[in-house]
Amino acid sequence: METIFSPNHRLHQSPGELLHDGYVPAFEKPERAELVLARVKETGLGPVSPQAHYELDSILRVHDAGLVALLQSAAAEWRALNRPGCAIPFTWATRGMRQDRIPTGLDGRLSYYGFDAGTPITPTSWQAIKSSVDVALTATARITNGARSVFGLCRPPGHHAGSDHYGGYCFLNNAAIAAQKFLDGGASRVAILDVDYHHGNGTQQIFYGRNDVLVVNIHASPDHEYPFRLGWADEIGSQAGEGFNLNLPLPAGTNWQGWSQALETGLRRIDVFGADVLVVSLGVDTYKGDPISQFRLEHDDFTRMGARIASLGKPTVFLMEGGYAVAEIGINAVNVLTGFEGAPRL
Repeated sequence: METIFSPNHRLHQSPGELLHDGYVPAFEKPERAELVLARVKETGLGPVSPQAHYELDSILRVHDAGLVALLQSAAAEWRALNRPGCAIPFTWATRGMRQDRIPTGLDGRLSYYGFDAGTPITPTSWQAIKSSVDVALTATARITNGARSVFGLCRPPGHHAGSDHYGGYCFLNNAAIAAQKFLDGGASRVAILDVDYHHGNGTQQIFYGRNDVLVVNIHASPDHEYPFRLGWADEIGSQAGEGFNLNLPLPAGTNWQGWSQALETGLRRIDVFGADVLVVSLGVDTYKGDPISQFRLEHDDFTRMGARIASLGKPTVFLMEGGYAVAEIGINAVNVLTGFEGAPRL
C-alpha cells in the first residue's frame, strides 16, 4: 500500500500547553505523524510518495469561504494586534446568540468559526493545513486511477471540522473533501467509515442532508466524551439524507468484543448502501493506552479491524485522524493497514 506524506505537517505545532480539563500537555503534536511514517518504512508497507499541489477549489466544494480565509489570515492578523502566541477564540456562539451576522473583527470571526480553545492557529499553520488536504487529495487521485488502497498520512487531522467551523485539532475536513472529490470525479455513492474514538461531528454535519454519502461513526458516547454535542444514535440524517447517517456510540471501557460488533453493524450498512469507494477516517485512539480515551483495544485488534474493512471489497483510502498514545501510534495505525492488505482480495 502506498503512503502519501508531507513533511509540511511539522509547520503546525501547538504550544506546549493547551486548555483541556484545566491545564495539561497538548496531545496533537508532530511526533505522531513521524512515528507512523517510521513504522510504515519499518514494516515495508509500500512506497512513500509526496503530495501533489491542488488549488482551493476542492476545499471550497466543502468549506465556507470565510472559514478558509480566516485560517489563512488569522495568525498574521493576531500578530498585527501585537499579541503573542497563537490565534484562539475568546468566546463561542451559544443558544440565544445571533448566527446570521459574521463579525468583521478578528476575535469575532474566531468565535464564529472556532468551537474550542484547543485548536490554535500559528504563523505557519496554514501551510500544514493545506498540505494535509493535498495529502488526502493525492491519495484520492490514486484510488481514482485504479489503486485498491492508499494511506494518506494527514496531519493536522480533519474529522471535527465542519463546513463552517473548526476545532478538535481539526481545521479542514480531509475525509469530506476526499469524498466530495470522488463524487465530482464520477462516483455515484461514497461511504465514510470513522473509527476514531471521538465522534466525527464535522463529517456528519457536512453530509447530514445528503444521500450520496453514507457516514458511519463508531465512537465514545457524547454523554461523556468530546465533542459532546453530536454523536447520539438518533441522529440519522435529515431530509434527503435521512437514513444515511449511522452513529454507533459505545460506553467507556469497550473492548474488541463490543467494538467489533459495532464495526460489523457499520460494515453491513455500508455493504447495503453500495458505495463505489470507501473513505476511512483512521483514528487509533481506541487503543487501551491512549491518554485521552477510554476504549480498550489491543495492538492485534487493529489488524483485525483492517481485515474486516477489507471484507467489503471496496477501493479504500485511509486518512489519518486521531491517536495520542504516541509511542504506540505507528504500531496501531500500520496494523490496520497491514491487516487490510493481508486480507483475501475479493
